[in-house]
Amino acid sequence: MSDALICGIAGAGAGTIAQLITYPLDTVNTRQRTDRNSKKMKKTLGTIEQMCQVVKQEGWDRLYGGLAPSLVGTAASQGVYYYFYQILRNRAETDALVRKKNGIGDGSVGMFSSLLVAALSGCVNVLLTNPIWVVVTRMQIQEVYGEDGISGFWNGVFPTLFMVSNPSIQFMLYETLLKKIRKRRASSNKGVNDVTALEIFLLGAVAKLGATVVTYPLLVIKSRLQAKQDIGADKRHQYKGTLDALMKIIRYEGFHGFFKGMGTKIVQSVLAAAILFMVKEELVRCARWLLTGKTAANAIR
Repeated sequence: MSDALICGIAGAGAGTIAQLITYPLDTVNTRQRTDRNSKKMKKTLGTIEQMCQVVKQEGWDRLYGGLAPSLVGTAASQGVYYYFYQILRNRAETDALVRKKNGIGDGSVGMFSSLLVAALSGCVNVLLTNPIWVVVTRMQIQEVYGEDGISGFWNGVFPTLFMVSNPSIQFMLYETLLKKIRKRRASSNKGVNDVTALEIFLLGAVAKLGATVVTYPLLVIKSRLQAKQDIGADKRHQYKGTLDALMKIIRYEGFHGFFKGMGTKIVQSVLAAAILFMVKEELVRCARWLLTGKTAANAIR
């Protein structure tokens, strides 16, 4: 089994576990992002308050609305992402070693190369899995209708493509911090493999926190475009495309509209990313041990 396939399968499994744990928060955040009322028109509920409201008015099962396609989407997304990321990362590492032999660089993958690898992997992931996420978004807010035909499954694809900057920033921060830890361990003769599951958890959390804060407005626009556009509803809350959504949010909601539910998203995405990185690393180590009888120094990707 190839290294890329091991990472892809491990990523799919870890992503599924993380999604199961944090899904209620994701449901609440989707509703917050797709709320099109201005701050003055509606009192903003906190995360816990909104979760309680959903349970009281709609039942516990609504917190898990769209869970099945979401798990499929998460497994597919993480599997595709980690598979292509590992392939491209291996190529970048090979090129870095070749440059080192030619007297250029120190043989490690630089920040720009890390960003490029993550961005390309993200673009492939978006194009292949966007239809699943359109279904998930509509199920989470009880708006599952075939209103747009086949093209509707790619609603929000342009801001989603820009959203590849999120995992790009995340992996750049993660790889940079991981490299520093390994260098410090190597210089202190503790060995490059001495990275604990807790450290991976914390690295994943810090990396995702930075990426989420930077890219959240794009996520709001994507969610608005993927949600059902009610025919006959207030035209201020209907969007023809990315630019139209951007201008209407600014005009009718103010810049506050781009950050609705960000607190909930930070908690959900940071926790999910930390769990994903930690579990994925352990799954990769187990798979490599089962296949080869030993772990690899570069198991974490």
